[in-house]
Amino acid sequence: MVEKTDDTLRSLHERGRVAAEYPRVRGLVRGAGVAETRWAGNLLARIGADAVLAEHPDTPVVSVAFTGHSTVSGLVAPVTAELARHGLLLRPHVSDFDGYVFDLSDTASELYSAKPDAVVCLLDASVVFDEVPVPWEPEDVRRIFDEKLTLLDGLATSFAGAGQGTLVFNTLPLPREWTAQLIGVRDRARLGAVWREANARLLRLMDRHPALTVLDFDPLLGADLPLRDDRLGVYTHTEFSPEAHAAYARDVAHLLRAATGRAKKCLVLDLDNTVWGGILGDDGIEGIEVAGSYRGEAFRRLQRTARQVASQGVLLAAVSKNDLDPVREVLRSHPDMTLREDDFVRVVANWRPKHDNLRELAAELNLGVDSFVFADDSPYECGLVVRELPDVAVVALDEEPALHVEKLLRDGWFDVRDITVDDLKRPERYREELDRKDFLHGFSSLDDYLRELDVQVRFADASPAELARVSQLTLRTNQFNLTTERLQQSEVAERAAAPGSLVLTIRSGDRFGDNGVVGAVLAHREGDELVIDNFLLSCRVFARGIEQACLSAVLGHARDQGLRSVRAGYRPSAKNGKVQDFYPGNGFRPAGGGTDGAPTLYRHDLAEIPAPPDHIRLTLSLGGLHQ
Repeated sequence: MVEKTDDTLRSLHERGRVAAEYPRVRGLVRGAGVAETRWAGNLLARIGADAVLAEHPDTPVVSVAFTGHSTVSGLVAPVTAELARHGLLLRPHVSDFDGYVFDLSDTASELYSAKPDAVVCLLDASVVFDEVPVPWEPEDVRRIFDEKLTLLDGLATSFAGAGQGTLVFNTLPLPREWTAQLIGVRDRARLGAVWREANARLLRLMDRHPALTVLDFDPLLGADLPLRDDRLGVYTHTEFSPEAHAAYARDVAHLLRAATGRAKKCLVLDLDNTVWGGILGDDGIEGIEVAGSYRGEAFRRLQRTARQVASQGVLLAAVSKNDLDPVREVLRSHPDMTLREDDFVRVVANWRPKHDNLRELAAELNLGVDSFVFADDSPYECGLVVRELPDVAVVALDEEPALHVEKLLRDGWFDVRDITVDDLKRPERYREELDRKDFLHGFSSLDDYLRELDVQVRFADASPAELARVSQLTLRTNQFNLTTERLQQSEVAERAAAPGSLVLTIRSGDRFGDNGVVGAVLAHREGDELVIDNFLLSCRVFARGIEQACLSAVLGHARDQGLRSVRAGYRPSAKNGKVQDFYPGNGFRPAGGGTDGAPTLYRHDLAEIPAPPDHIRLTLSLGGLHQ
């Protein structure tokens, strides 16, 4: 039975136990309604991040500065609640009313001094209409909006030079208050065109500024979501209603979740009454609903949505209580199916508990179960997965298939700022990886397997086109990530351009295909020492000797450049324990650190550099380290 969120949190609060039992909060808030989420956000914001960290010091924290033209304090509670749904804490910095120009243009401002991970600059129509004359015409609005776009462009440039992390703008919704003041319908149409054209230009600022994300407000608005509360707007300069703040906070939380490396990677679908209507074992292949009826069209809509999501690099899998052969027959030959067997990286159909199948699927794909989103129409199956695998994001569908798509997309589980070429190739590469594992079963030893696999590695300076992928690796790689430092694309580019700095990419391939960019090494020179800032490798290519080959190359390159040693660090996290001995296992010796959250340091004197594994074909193109 699902606990009622407000009652449970209220009870914990009354007993002073919210911080102590914070790990429970994620599950409780995740299933809450709008009113319950608002109540939870206010409660959690009052408790604050520090109280939770005192009890659970490993809880991830996101520091966010809120600024804007209007009053922005109303965003803190809903963003707190939305982040709690994803296991994150919010450390907010709230600017004064109408402080965004000063905050972002002055590098000495309190906003920059706070060193936030992200800056959310909330924009609204008053940014423009506060400066139009009275009376006004659509051309006056065009002129003012053009000036504001120039200003915002400049503020994004200032942020790129002085800030860190992500800057968030939003498009400006147009309240009816302003269109209704024009009594000519043609003038209203002109105003609408001016406004939409300006918002389109605002959205395109993302193309010019890698650190900027512009969230589109229009898709959030609907008949049941008031844009503005006039009393709050007039008396407190809060230009968005609490409901609009909550909807916007959800999108902000999705963005922050992705920026901390927590975007999901795999969508796992049930089949009966999820992908198609009916029970395959009872109704037969001819009896299931796929198209040609109202309900059938609803299931086809879900299939089209899943295929669209998968086309952008999300892995698609199926886990169903069914016999495998009939499932394959449906996916291969049913004339009305949109999803086919080749759309899935794996189809699991048996009568075992689904949480066991999900565990095994994660092991096969070399992913954590926290990379999974699982959608099922059965309350029993959903509840069992929530209980047994709390890190899996569960989308509870029901008997109404027309609502499947909205529920699947509501939480933006797979949202990222950019999609790379490697993302688009990910499903194909994971299928190849499953073929590699099948290939492994034919060998009596791992050494024989690796020799026959014919692993090829190119270790080279990152090209400009690869910087987005390097950023993505820092954001999304959790297991082989030695320091867990998260970098936006602009920060990676800054390091790549710095004298004495290395940003290196690891490309791999083998007899089954090209894996693309699977890893990165970031380093810089300090005097006569090379410092490895981070070493990252995709979980898809673990245990093939690639990491040893590239580390050997880094050590050899440092010695060739006349350096005396290489220093590196390891900062433990909940996910990277398997690589804690990577440096000492490759000839590094302890060099201090490891207290107060600092990484444990290791140093290699370059006297004896381990040779790369002989089964690796390694190609090097490493730049100089001149300061």
